[in-house]
This record gives sequence, structure tokens and C-alpha cells, in this order.
Amino acid sequence: MVSDVVEFNCAARSDVGLLRASNQDSAYAGSHLLVLADGMGGHAGGDIASSVAVAHFAPLDTDTHPADSLLPLLNKALAQAHEDLTERSHLDPELIGLGTTVIALMRSGNKLAMVHIGDSRAYLLRDHALVQVTTDHSFVQYLVDTGQITKEEAEHHPQRNVVMRILGDSDTDSTPDETIREAVIGDRWLLCSDGLSGVVSDETIANVLAEISDPGECAEQLIQLALRAGGPDNITCIVADVVPTGTQTFTQPQIVGAAAVDHAAPSRGGTGAAARAAALRPTPALTSTHNDTPISRRRNWKAPALAFCLSVILVVAGWLGWAWTQTQYYALAVNGYVVIHQGIPQSIGPWKFSHPVVVTDIRTQDLTPVDRQRLTEPVTRSSREDIDSYISQLRLSSQKSMKESTPRTGQSGADTRNTQSSEIGESDSQQNTPQSEAVS
Repeated sequence: MVSDVVEFNCAARSDVGLLRASNQDSAYAGSHLLVLADGMGGHAGGDIASSVAVAHFAPLDTDTHPADSLLPLLNKALAQAHEDLTERSHLDPELIGLGTTVIALMRSGNKLAMVHIGDSRAYLLRDHALVQVTTDHSFVQYLVDTGQITKEEAEHHPQRNVVMRILGDSDTDSTPDETIREAVIGDRWLLCSDGLSGVVSDETIANVLAEISDPGECAEQLIQLALRAGGPDNITCIVADVVPTGTQTFTQPQIVGAAAVDHAAPSRGGTGAAARAAALRPTPALTSTHNDTPISRRRNWKAPALAFCLSVILVVAGWLGWAWTQTQYYALAVNGYVVIHQGIPQSIGPWKFSHPVVVTDIRTQDLTPVDRQRLTEPVTRSSREDIDSYISQLRLSSQKSMKESTPRTGQSGADTRNTQSSEIGESDSQQNTPQSEAVS
């Protein structure tokens, strides 16, 4: 175990954006590891590519690695993820061309190691000065570096989304950039996909990072700014503060985007939170029988015992999976109101992994167009505290929007807000209110 004098206090957030049909970004934020991946290669390909990449890195989030092993471990995970993605594309023609960007930042004591491929970015805010730590592996960056265009021209270049290096099934270079740095107390790191950096200026990003102290609220505000700028792509970011040991406020790793949803196809690296957790546990081994047990007797009980063990493992795994889903929350517009659900927005046949718990007093008609569009899909958060924080911000935004709008003729201020948030219980079915209608 490595003695820590500093640690990460961090938060991860992700949003599908306003134009994309699915979220192909993935991110993982833990005590010793930050990973962000922006997938590409079509609907399924991008989801799988970013999820698999994150899953290969996630087992490194422990305090057992000495500083001199950080880069070798990161490069090994990178190589395994690249091999995994290449093999997937060869086995499934629909996944040909899948790939992903990757940024992984790993800590041991006060040392940080980073590997980077693609055009996702890492920024460092130190003493109120923002520095872009990574260099984009993109075509327009190459044009800037060779003096063919300016940085300002690159922001609007028609080929600004062409990436020169990716991880996955591609003939492009997959060699990462590598850096070793010191973790300094007071530093704030931002890892983000181009869904944020491509539409929000560095100056605005710096202001938000400097002004909002809580990592979760800061990440949420950055997402909101990207949405207000049009949200043309998936938006994912991790905000991580370097703080003295024992002062972090989050209690478990945060997994967002495509990596938070399990995919049906297996992978050596795993896909999703459940596979990540499984990768951190040793595989159970069958115990050997006693030497004095007759062979016929071993054969008689061996198969039933194995079947029983497998049944127990499946039951325990299923229960652990269900328990994890109930730590998650999401908000969704239902019948004109914003409703909080506990669980994840997934189902298998008739079994659903979520249920409504609160019908808020926020009407969708009072929201901004950006917020209304966003809530047509589940807005996921990793805890009840996080979803309540999002709802509070949403309420403030709706109130501001209502104040700025012209009141409708003949309608008093009291009529515009005649409901209150209510916890959903057994008695809700007897109430003839908008709340009960919203979940019928």
C-alpha cells in the first residue's frame, strides 16, 4: 500500500447533448484514477469502444501501485483495450471501424501519470491560471502546429472533428502521449470530451472552474454551458481537486455515460459498472477433494455441488447488481412534470430496474427549451444527493425563465405554481392531482 498525503475529490458528469441519439462517451472517477473516453464508429460501436476502454483501466483504481509503475500499468491497460476492440471488430462486421479517444490520469502518493490518445482534453487550473495539458491528436491541430492555419481558424475549420490517433480498429497511430507530474494541493483537473471543449471557450471554462468550488456543481455547470451553446455532441467531463488526505467528500467511484450501462456482448475488459466490480474480485476456485475420498463418491456429489455453487453465485451476483441499480437516480419529463426515478432506465422483459419516487412541482412548460429537450431522455445521477442538486438547479432555472417571460392574460402568479413536490407512496393512487397523473 502506498502512503497517501493527497487524494482526489472528484465528480463525473455526462449528457447525450441535444442532437445525438445516444451517448457514446464514458468516464470513471475514483480515488486514484480518472478515465475519460469518447467513442466513435456508429451507434453501437462508439458505446462499446468507450465502455471497453474504461473497463480495462478501472481495476487500476487501488492504492497498491508504486509511482514508478504508473506509466507501465497505464500503457498495459491501453494495449489490452486496443487488442480487445480490434478483436471485437473482427468478430462482428457491424463494429468495423469502432474506436475511442482515451485520457487516463492515475495517482500514487503525490505523483500523477497520464496517457492520452485523441482529441479529448485535460486541463489544469493552478493559481487561477488554466493550462491545456494535452495536445489534440487532430487534423486541425496538425495544421496549427505546421503553421498552415491559426488557432482561431481551427475552431471553425470544416475538418475539426477529424482525429489522427484513436484506440481501436483503425490504421491510425495508437501511440499515446505520456506525462509524469506532481499532484499539488489546490490544483483542479478537468478531463473533458470535445462536446465541451469544442463549444465552450477556454476562458469561460477557466472562470467556471475558478468560481464553483464543489466538483459536482462545477461539472454540472460546464454541462449546462455546453447545452446552451447548442449541445451538438455528447458532453462528458470530470472535475478533480487535489486535496489533503481525509478531506474528500465522495465515497465511491463515479461511472457515467455508456460505461454506466451493461452491454450484452462480453469482453475481457468488461463493459459497465458490474463488469468493473467483477474485475476487481478474484475468481472463485474449486476446492480440491480429500485424497481418501473414493473416486465414485467424488463423482456422485461433484456435479450437484458445482450446480449449487453456481446457483448461489448467480443469485448473489443478481442481488448485488440490483442493489447497485437502486443507488442510482434519474430525472425524466412525465406528463408535463419532472419526475425523479430511483434505479437505472433499463429493463429486461417485464422486469424494470427503476421506479418513480418523487413528482416535483416543476412543469416542463416552465423550463427553458434546452432543459425541456434534455429531459426527454433520462438525466442520470449516481446518488440521491446528486439528483436533488440537479433538481434544485432546474427549479432555479425554471423560476428565472418564468420571471423573464411575459405573464399570460388572465392568469395570476399563484396559478402558475399550484403543486408541490411529493414523495410517491401507497396513498398517491387516491389523489386526484397532477402528481398522481404524471406516473399513471
